[in-house]
Amino acid sequence: MDLSDAARAAGFSLQHRDEIGSTNSAALAAAEAGRDRAWIVADRQMAGRGRHGRGWVSPAGNLHASLALVDPCPPAATPLLGFVAGLSLAEAILALAPGLRLVLALKWPNDCLIAGEKLAGILLEGASRPGGGQAVAIGIGVNVAAVPEGLDQPATALHRHAPHADAAALFAPLSARLAANLALFARGGGFPAIRAGWLAHALPEGAPIRVRLPSGERNGVFAGLGADGQLLIRTAGGLESIIAGDVVGAAPMTPEAAVRTHL
Repeated sequence: MDLSDAARAAGFSLQHRDEIGSTNSAALAAAEAGRDRAWIVADRQMAGRGRHGRGWVSPAGNLHASLALVDPCPPAATPLLGFVAGLSLAEAILALAPGLRLVLALKWPNDCLIAGEKLAGILLEGASRPGGGQAVAIGIGVNVAAVPEGLDQPATALHRHAPHADAAALFAPLSARLAANLALFARGGGFPAIRAGWLAHALPEGAPIRVRLPSGERNGVFAGLGADGQLLIRTAGGLESIIAGDVVGAAPMTPEAAVRTHL
């Protein structure tokens, strides 16, 4: 397991552990201590977690990686880092397995799918630093070698679609693409450039989706991404903008739909 040359040149570091409680907990602690651009990667997690406190099963052979960042952006823009990470992950997977372009899709707000089945998830966590400023951890978990048991949704592993793939081979381009996209996010292009890239790998507009909200569920079709990262969904009542929720149903990405989307 190693960083790409581009990530190393940009000042990123790597700590690789055989076993850890949670890479995100370790990365958040590193950021709170002032260790910026520090990757924490582990072969196994004993207490991995996903969004809303859900458990994240972390068998050996999969990728369990978190990046520590110190003051990466204004606090109000922190949720947008999830899109930076999602775009970077999609680009890294396609660098390793270009043939997956027609079936790989990013699902709002933090998942990566292959042929409609969950491949990866992203978890953002933040905290105030003791001396002031913001600590952020970007956690990325990818089913590379195995699919955890007992999941509540269809899932897949990268090895099923790209037999040559392993966690180390994926991490190197991931570290390169995240370094490049964080720099893009911080420059004049900012979120509009990230948004355009994310949408290029998203579910096709018009794909049926179901969104779980505190007030109930919305059924409609995917209508894109708002200027501030909101999910746009077209329902029977018209176009809606959703700031927080979970897309719990999405049509599988077929090669035919993908071709229409990317023409």
